[in-house]
Amino acid sequence: MKKMATILFSILLFASPVFSTESIINLSSGQTVYVAIYSNVFTGPKELPFNLAAMLSIRNTDLHNQITIVSAEYLDNNGNSIKEFVPKSLNLAPLASQHFSIKENDEAGGFGANFIVKWKANKEINTPIIESVMIGAKSGQGISFVSQGKVISENTK
Repeated sequence: MKKMATILFSILLFASPVFSTESIINLSSGQTVYVAIYSNVFTGPKELPFNLAAMLSIRNTDLHNQITIVSAEYLDNNGNSIKEFVPKSLNLAPLASQHFSIKENDEAGGFGANFIVKWKANKEINTPIIESVMIGAKSGQGISFVSQGKVISENTK
């Protein structure tokens, strides 16, 4: 009977949403986030480039606090800076969003382009959603996908 209770407790413990990673709220007062940008993908047996438009999206998920976007730097395949999209800090109100676009015919970034986004807040708040959306269409064929940002440094100031 004791063994059955232990098994039941273990099942409840690990199946409970209270302990799932989805229920954990991530808080931070600032981060540096890497976001992959795909200027093109390769198609067919000859691996022909299929150009894509890209959009960097930054969404403040905090209900009560603003965030400050310190930097949104676009880098090429070799890690060289192409453009700083936020030359002066930009405040983003609670639940507001901001986006920056890369045109479909802009191949400057190459296949391995990325954004480095730095944001900060006055206190620990819900972390923003920072992601890229790529889309392209050609000869009746379309492609679209999303790339999630990856935190590479905490407490950016």
